Amino acid sequence: MNKLLKAVMVTAGVLASATAMAADYPTKNIRLVVPFGAGGGTDAVGRTLANSAKDVLGKNIAVMNRTGGAGAVGMSFGAQQRADGYTLTVVTREIASLPQMGLMRHTADDFKLIRMVNLDPAVVLVAADSPYNSINDLIAEAKKEPGKVKFASTAAPNFYLMALEKDQNIKLNAIPYNGASEAIPAVLGNHTDVTMVTPGEAIAQLRSGQLKALGVMSDKRISFIKDVPTLKEQGVDVVTGTWRGIGAPKDTPDHIIEKLGAAFDEAMASKEFKSFMATGAMTIHNLNAEEFTTFVYEDSQALGTLIN
Repeated sequence: MNKLLKAVMVTAGVLASATAMAADYPTKNIRLVVPFGAGGGTDAVGRTLANSAKDVLGKNIAVMNRTGGAGAVGMSFGAQQRADGYTLTVVTREIASLPQMGLMRHTADDFKLIRMVNLDPAVVLVAADSPYNSINDLIAEAKKEPGKVKFASTAAPNFYLMALEKDQNIKLNAIPYNGASEAIPAVLGNHTDVTMVTPGEAIAQLRSGQLKALGVMSDKRISFIKDVPTLKEQGVDVVTGTWRGIGAPKDTPDHIIEKLGAAFDEAMASKEFKSFMATGAMTIHNLNAEEFTTFVYEDSQALGTLIN
């Protein structure tokens, strides 16, 4: 047998083996690492997506909550697992922000990003009886008396606030709270003037009329609060929010990534998942692997202008 023929046969064997592996995967249950606690929004999205995808893949997808470090612990754990398609990770915006803050060693480059699942813009909220009726009312007050407007901050640093402050050259008095569950009551009780959270975190108070939305930080209006104008409509070019997606360790074979991507596409299109997201006022935003990778890079660049 000459060398050329032997090389062709070896190559054909490798391709046949890869094809067989692609057809066989998965042969056992899959683990999905969620880097935040059970019961929270990221956990709920991950569990519902996993439940919808298991019927497509024919194997169970078990959720593992691995918390700590604002998501750093779980995402770092997921990045270091065997690249065989059997450990996946819910990746969140913190994969773009924490490394730039020196709070996480692993970055998005340590993953092959499979699909973006969810993108929720921030919404600017005040109490129903607030004197502010538009984002420009609030900005005018902040320019008139820097530091007077009290902002209920759900994180430190708060990138929603930082983006608005930088764009408008204003300064609000940021008061820290432990998430939206504390920040929203602070606004309702007039302890603070304004907060910024995702629509799902405040949809009950918006629908009941307890809160008033001054604007949504998105390119276009969103269906859950379609009467609320974007900041861009009001002349304020600030677009920001939070997002979630699914990643695998960076050396995971492409055929596995492709099969998982197709499965998550089907899961996101399922009645169960769409109903869950609509009930929680969360937006499904499906980007494929290439689109998601580009999105994360661009968001990292945007966050870098605020952090550095």
